[in-house]
Amino acid sequence: MSGVKVVQIKTEDDGMRLNRWFLKYYPGLGLGRLQKLLRTKQIKVDGKKAEASTRLCVGQEIRIPPLDNEKSIPDSSRVSASDAQYIERMVIYKDEKIIVLNKPSGLAVQGGTNIVRHIDGMLEALQFEMPEKPKLVHRIDKDTSGILVLARSRKMADILTKAFREHTLRKEYLALTRGVPANPYGEIKAPLEKMGEQVCVSEQGKSAITEYAVIDTVGDRYALISACPLTGRTHQIRVHLEYVGAPIAGDDKYFGAERDKSKMFANKLYLHAYKIDLSFVYGKKMIVQAKLPDYFKESLKDLGLNFKE
Repeated sequence: MSGVKVVQIKTEDDGMRLNRWFLKYYPGLGLGRLQKLLRTKQIKVDGKKAEASTRLCVGQEIRIPPLDNEKSIPDSSRVSASDAQYIERMVIYKDEKIIVLNKPSGLAVQGGTNIVRHIDGMLEALQFEMPEKPKLVHRIDKDTSGILVLARSRKMADILTKAFREHTLRKEYLALTRGVPANPYGEIKAPLEKMGEQVCVSEQGKSAITEYAVIDTVGDRYALISACPLTGRTHQIRVHLEYVGAPIAGDDKYFGAERDKSKMFANKLYLHAYKIDLSFVYGKKMIVQAKLPDYFKESLKDLGLNFKE
């Protein structure tokens, strides 16, 4: 086919997901069209069918059909003034290397099926004085609130992506749970396997470890728990806490119809990415903390759970 290109992966793009690679070099290519091109094998990696989530390696070759029109961003994709103000209000830390956001619950990090508004689509508003917009280097669930780190250069993106992949940045989450673990602290070691839209504990799953500590309880009914994932599996904290008898309040996905409909709880997931230790990146002590959402703090107060930020 005329116009087909074969592009070799550069060192700077090593480890990047295929969909992120296309977003970088073909920003006008929508996720839906990319998935169709992959499904119909018009885009291949080293001559083989690939997925949007495929991790790329230096030297691999991508087969690309004619996509010159997708190299530019359509005017309609520019960030609106209201969205620019919205994402700027999320910034809790900024320097020449990174930007840290306190993401609200309910806002997706990236686009997908039926997702129109997301962090990735507003990053242009956070370019500020830098020559390029910041880059996503990790993600948190749509329903989880709290810390999201952005890299302000390709060099820093490579450093942070590697650090997140190798779990050298310690992250602490706070969870309000319905139920209390039998032990006040410890490690949850339970392999996780994705089954359709959900993740479950399974002997055939991938290794997953979460450290946790109970901060305060209301008898055996509710608990405020600090959780630190030592691995990075999808929905890890949500599934692990449910596994030890302490499902997270507001988690319809893993707690179903048992959600407490009382006035003590908002229609939100009570899981918050609270702290991240970036000392490894900076070579000195560097910890960033994101304040709890108002609904989370109000529920803690209503339940009489003690926590000081």
